[in-house]
Amino acid sequence: MIGLPDADFGEAVVAVIVTKPGHALTEGGVVAALKGEIANFKVPKRVHFVPDLPRNAMGKVQKNLLRDRFGASA
Repeated sequence: MIGLPDADFGEAVVAVIVTKPGHALTEGGVVAALKGEIANFKVPKRVHFVPDLPRNAMGKVQKNLLRDRFGASA
């Protein structure tokens, strides 16, 4: 999960999910499943599917690169 700028709320929750080949997940399915499990303000406004996450030399996810990549589409 990352936070991206949002005109209405200041920041919106966006999920970035690593998928396996031939995955059957959809943005609507992920959001619907989470709505029943977590508080409404924590449910992502957008969901992006990627083959892998950018990581640094220590193995940590580089969220700044994800924000740069998906910032325009949020």
